[in-house]
Amino acid sequence: MGNDPTTDDEVAALYDDYAQRWFTGHSEVYRQWALGIAGSTTLRGLVSGLPSPKRQPNLVFSAARFHGCPDESFPVLQDYLLTYWEEIRRIVMERATQTNEVGRCATLIPALGMVATQEERPLALIEVGPSAGLCLLPDLYSYSYDGAAPLGTGSPLLRCSTTGSPPLPRHLPEIAWRAGVDLNPLDGTDPETVAWLRALVWPGQHDRLERLDAALLTLAALKDGTIPSSAGAPLILTGDLNDRISDLVDAAPKDKVPVVMNSAVLAYLDEPRRALFAETIAGLGCRWISNEGFFMDLENRSRQGNVASFFTLALDRVPLAHAGQHGAELHWL
Repeated sequence: MGNDPTTDDEVAALYDDYAQRWFTGHSEVYRQWALGIAGSTTLRGLVSGLPSPKRQPNLVFSAARFHGCPDESFPVLQDYLLTYWEEIRRIVMERATQTNEVGRCATLIPALGMVATQEERPLALIEVGPSAGLCLLPDLYSYSYDGAAPLGTGSPLLRCSTTGSPPLPRHLPEIAWRAGVDLNPLDGTDPETVAWLRALVWPGQHDRLERLDAALLTLAALKDGTIPSSAGAPLILTGDLNDRISDLVDAAPKDKVPVVMNSAVLAYLDEPRRALFAETIAGLGCRWISNEGFFMDLENRSRQGNVASFFTLALDRVPLAHAGQHGAELHWL
């Protein structure tokens, strides 16, 4: 492991990039851990032995924390990885970074509101890569933009600061049907799954953890009927998004507006599979909200956004805003 200089250099660059671009200002523990691995020949060798898609820093770190590593200094992580690597490697291979960041709903709501206003019909919301389905419940949460009075009455309350005057809706869009497709759907009411979702929240981000816990309670209440909803709990299919998305759009109620949504998902696809997804969506007659570190242009090619550490929120391939990766900021274009 780690004998290939090219792979070793790639791991160093990957962890350094995450430290500088994603973790700085968001999780000091993860920033230090990523820089530490980038500078450690021994740990780079361990990570290099993983398949390329499994080398992602937040997956490796979440697996270590799920196993029991405390959120302490890099030397603590280093000792923990060296001691328990085979067990941590097993967790990495079995699981994925299916972070269900409910805070992103705050940056998705303006785009959903635009669709609802334009179409004047309730929405059939379809998410690819929904994890446990928490972002399929945007109508059951509440939102405060720039400290204003909350929109909606549900829990959690999601706070977002804005620039550029986004078209904030006066009322939450009506979601009449919710569904999704995921390679590995998660049961948000299973204790071990909940523990994994909590491990995916970066150290020091207490607000994110509180949002996750509150959203999981809302999901549980929706499933047991405590919260009434005509749309009910999400229908989540198992499978590849390119294989199943057409089935879901076809299954949506015909008098509703099918809206396909993805957030921090397409980065896990290679370029041909992204292009195939965009081409498929174009032929389905649905609306498409994308919230990624890049956007799909009219030629169906993914193009990197020009603002580091922000996602590009787009509606039907038209960029609308730069969005904070966890939903706390929305900068309308």
